[in-house]
Amino acid sequence: MMIGPNQPSSGGGGRGRGRQGRRPNSQGGKRGSPKQNSQNRQNRTGGIYSAPMDHSYRAALQGNGNQRGRNQRGGIGTQYLQPEPEPLPNTAESEAAAPRIFAFVDDLFFLAKITETARKLNVKVEFVKTEKEIMDRIGENGDQKPSLIIFDLNNVAAKPLTAIPRLKSKLKKKTAVIGFLSHVQGDLKMKAMDAGCDMVLPRSSFSQNLPQLLRRHGAPDEIPEPA
Repeated sequence: MMIGPNQPSSGGGGRGRGRQGRRPNSQGGKRGSPKQNSQNRQNRTGGIYSAPMDHSYRAALQGNGNQRGRNQRGGIGTQYLQPEPEPLPNTAESEAAAPRIFAFVDDLFFLAKITETARKLNVKVEFVKTEKEIMDRIGENGDQKPSLIIFDLNNVAAKPLTAIPRLKSKLKKKTAVIGFLSHVQGDLKMKAMDAGCDMVLPRSSFSQNLPQLLRRHGAPDEIPEPA
């Protein structure tokens, strides 16, 4: 029988040719299960699953890694806060004594913190604005020199880089000068040390060690024994 140009052939048509032209898969031409397909993809990528990771899962992994790193480096899990020091004895002599600590501080947060900490420890701290106020309290004989002067190095009105060397030259080594600033102000820290600061602390470290500093320098030379 003659086959015209528009008649289908007896070989099954184009549909059969399409099936014959398909590429057989690695499983002998049979389509595998989703689990098998996943394993095949892992084999082609060297055993690494390359699907995109969920963002929340990734954040959880990073958080656990950071926490483990902090613990291994002696971070939060191994740090211990210093115990609060015992308050000084509150006696008639201590009430009448002149303050041993002066502070050039106008920041409201640290002003309140120093005041509250000094109250708990029975320590006198006087806030001043000029070095003349300190020299007036010392007296002519200079027998009541302060044991500690605190400078907020960002207190522009106090002019700390100018006042510190003048106070150190008058009070000598009997008076310690401690300054505090932001931890990123490395240049100001070096200038304060050159001016005569005995110690320069970041704000956080100064706040943490404030009770010990006030207790040590606010105590009189001779503490009476409790009755």
